[in-house]
Amino acid sequence: MKNLINILDLSVEEIDSLIKVADDIIADPEKYNEVCRHKILATLFFEPSTRTRLSFESAMLSLGGQVLGFSEASSSSAAKGESVADTIAVVSGYADIIAMRHPKEGAPHVALTRSTVPIINAGDGGHFHPTQTLTDLLTISHEKGRLNNLKIGVCGDLKFGRTVHSLIAAMSRYTGIEFVLISPVELKLPSFVKKDYIKDKGIPYYQSTNLDDVIGDLDILYMTRVQRERFFNEEDYLRLKDSYILTEEKMKKASPDLRVMHPLPRVNEISTAVDSDPRACYFKQARYGKFIRMALIMDMLGVTV
Repeated sequence: MKNLINILDLSVEEIDSLIKVADDIIADPEKYNEVCRHKILATLFFEPSTRTRLSFESAMLSLGGQVLGFSEASSSSAAKGESVADTIAVVSGYADIIAMRHPKEGAPHVALTRSTVPIINAGDGGHFHPTQTLTDLLTISHEKGRLNNLKIGVCGDLKFGRTVHSLIAAMSRYTGIEFVLISPVELKLPSFVKKDYIKDKGIPYYQSTNLDDVIGDLDILYMTRVQRERFFNEEDYLRLKDSYILTEEKMKKASPDLRVMHPLPRVNEISTAVDSDPRACYFKQARYGKFIRMALIMDMLGVTV
């Protein structure tokens, strides 16, 4: 039985295969309309989400399947004190595949011990968010035409940003990659991420606290919000939340071939004036998420066209 907890659960070849299927779905969506008929996806979201939950649901419905689940812990028996393990043991009897988001790191590993159906980690605390990373890889592949030989800037909350951690882990397996790490000192990339996926692999990297100084050299700029929900006190959040704001003025310093990405939701770290810039692709990125999740659901259920 396949599960997806960490992006590294997938080989580069498996990722490339998923991207190929997603490309085919984009080109000919009608071919996939009924491939998951009578299959049920359970979306168990113990933490709020818009894009991830809805794109999973849209993906399954677009494959002809059905969806059940909940969108917050307060609307489930978790509010009564039920454990994740017990919830999974019950729900895996109702569905063919489960997508789960939980605020606690490691919760998907607990789910694995009790599930009789495939589990997809839809985000666990500050750890990993593998389907967002698949979305990011499909976006980069479409927008840049390659996943090799790229200078990738990640900007904002690199400490708690699970999307950043997963993206760096995934891109570290491709050739010719260089990372530029842009953050306040307090939100710099955790040492374990830097060691395991950058230093130990001999990947060139550069750290900066100033976006203006480095934006002109980037192929990809991956913006992230400073996440209020990960902070222990409001004062630190308020002090750091506006550390980086991407504006039209900053974009003038960037390459014509730059692509700006963001896992969303955006707060104010990208000016709305940037939305009309052809280099901004974060809304296309959200749309790509549906297609790669369609490919993933098919793969994990062993469904082919």
